[in-house]
Amino acid sequence: MGTELNIPIDRSSPVPLYHQVVQGIEAAIHSGELEFGSRLDNEIELAGRLKLSRPTMRKAMDELVRNGLLVRKRGVGTQVVSSQVRRPLELSSLFDDLERTGQKPATKVLDFRHGPADAAVAKALDLPDGVNTYHFTRLRSVDGKPLAVMENWVRDDIAEITEEGLRSRGLYQILRDAGVNFRLATQRIGATVASGRQSELLETRPGAALVTMERTAVDDAGRSVETGHHVYRADSYTFEMTLVQR
Repeated sequence: MGTELNIPIDRSSPVPLYHQVVQGIEAAIHSGELEFGSRLDNEIELAGRLKLSRPTMRKAMDELVRNGLLVRKRGVGTQVVSSQVRRPLELSSLFDDLERTGQKPATKVLDFRHGPADAAVAKALDLPDGVNTYHFTRLRSVDGKPLAVMENWVRDDIAEITEEGLRSRGLYQILRDAGVNFRLATQRIGATVASGRQSELLETRPGAALVTMERTAVDDAGRSVETGHHVYRADSYTFEMTLVQR
């Protein structure tokens, strides 16, 4: 028999029901109520206990598995992986990463606009009618050496973004200071070769290898907050990932 969970569900809340389940199970894991190896009831039983639909419960469980908090085992069921696993949306920006290692990042704002988003960005951010975006491109350097060119779009109904703020702080810190609580992100890492403009900005040769990253971040209310396309000098930056056996 699985561990019995008492997760409060508020149907009047703007937070999607499946996110409430995710939040409740995460809280139980981080508090120690659900210990490493604890087994949960199957989705049908959990859905019945919480008076939710099976698709809603499955969506919540799928997210927790993707986040590395739960694992499904044939013949055993769903278990807690570890009480110490961090959530993917303790997200950091490049600015955060550099400061954490004692380096001093510098930012040059290459372009800054505020207005309607194009169709692709509106779809990526699932923008409601009347919500515009801040669209900006930055050059991030450390110790005088260019490291990355970063293009981002941020919905304008959750925070005010200024050029001055972008020069002095990381984007995610600006959003956190505005009350955004990140929950998760979809991210794609790839590679490309530098165009003429990119090589000029990053002070490398045309055709040099670059690391690419595309990310869309979601807050704890289920809103897609920001999306971006970044390129990094491959000789100066790498991404480190932790993989979980499932």
